[in-house]
Amino acid sequence: MLSLIAALAAGVGVDYLFGDPPNKYHPVAWLGRFIAYCAPRLKGGAEKAKGAIFAVSLVIAIALAVHFLVLAGMFLASIIALAFASAIILKITIALRGMERHAKVIMSCLEAGDLAKARQNLSMIVRRSTDDLDEQHILSATIECISESTVDGITGPIFYYSLFGPAGAFAYRAINTLDSMVGYKDDYFKDIGWMSARLDTAANYLPARITAFLMVTSAKILGADWKKSLSMLQRDHAKTFSPNAGYPMATMAGALHVRLEKIGHYALGDPQEPTSIEKCQVAISIMKLSTLLFCLGVSAPIISTLYLTGWWRLFLGIP
Repeated sequence: MLSLIAALAAGVGVDYLFGDPPNKYHPVAWLGRFIAYCAPRLKGGAEKAKGAIFAVSLVIAIALAVHFLVLAGMFLASIIALAFASAIILKITIALRGMERHAKVIMSCLEAGDLAKARQNLSMIVRRSTDDLDEQHILSATIECISESTVDGITGPIFYYSLFGPAGAFAYRAINTLDSMVGYKDDYFKDIGWMSARLDTAANYLPARITAFLMVTSAKILGADWKKSLSMLQRDHAKTFSPNAGYPMATMAGALHVRLEKIGHYALGDPQEPTSIEKCQVAISIMKLSTLLFCLGVSAPIISTLYLTGWWRLFLGIP
């Protein structure tokens, strides 16, 4: 149990201090390239079946590979090897520092008055077209991405790490990567990506809702409007196409007194105040504090409870 909790602290700490390696060294980027290679080969006849088999098989294969890799390291070395491997794998699956860096690059472009470069950098982290966005909508999209990525890139993998160890974290990252690459509703992807999208919806159900309530708590601690964040969570969480994304985004909109809008799709929160670089900075602070609260208030208790029930002895052979 202590090895898993220590690995949790180490994995999050290393990510916060150092962020992600370049894509050519990042296993998640390798996974993305593999999915991009396979996706066109799923086209043409029985696409829904092929897409479902591919998505489920890939997630199971990755989970089993990581699980047996960790077990082999532990049995060949020691419990210290388990902690080390768990920390490294967890760090690979989360992107707290990476999200902060992306947001700050966009903010720096806006401070310099370079809208074109801000749009270009924003396009790297959102699915929508950014070509015609004004400053307010660039800031809105950045805050939306910070909010949603708190779940997708941080608390989601931590949640499944808490239940299934490193294999759970990497399986979640595989699901999230599949959805981000093929889980679209357009004619090209709708059949090959339907299972990827559904897996992502199911995987994010609990993390999105837990994280939203921790964001309310973070807003309270940081002096943002926690009451408004709670009311916007209740009012606007169902306005997004995704059944999960609206939870952290609506909560953040309320806490910051801003409207987060994807033109032609949704508008979350009330436009009490304009979006601004300062609002983005507060959103980053809420993301960081929510991560800490999730680790302390959700992940560590889950790991401890599962240890007391004998789960880790059965699953990982931890004495």
